[in-house]
Amino acid sequence: MASRFFPLVGQIAEQHPGLRLIIDHLGHVLGAKDDAAFSRNDELCALAKYPNIAVKATGAPGYSTASYPIRNIHDHMHRIFDAYGPDRFFWGTDITRMPCSYRQCVTTFTEELPWLAGRDLERVMGQALCDWIGWRHAAI
Repeated sequence: MASRFFPLVGQIAEQHPGLRLIIDHLGHVLGAKDDAAFSRNDELCALAKYPNIAVKATGAPGYSTASYPIRNIHDHMHRIFDAYGPDRFFWGTDITRMPCSYRQCVTTFTEELPWLAGRDLERVMGQALCDWIGWRHAAI
């Protein structure tokens, strides 16, 4: 529900630069689908100027009426990724609400986004989140 509070999120980030914030569910508009779900992307992407804000792409397939591979929201996700980069854009799933399988929730990112590959893909799929929250992890 962060999309309802983007100005406040920005104020908090600015006033508390040591506080790491994660905007979950791609900052989508609650209850909306397709383009409407991303209608506040301008505001979300503007928050990328704060280095202590990251975005988690939880539940991406659920914000689309299209079937897998949900291509109608790829451009929206690409724009968010471009704003935040691979160190502040994290994959996530909300499998209990997804219109596709867990595997498809994963492969949407690992196989269907041509702009996400190599080191960037590794970062998005878990390494960056581990670093963001301070979890130690073995090098792959």
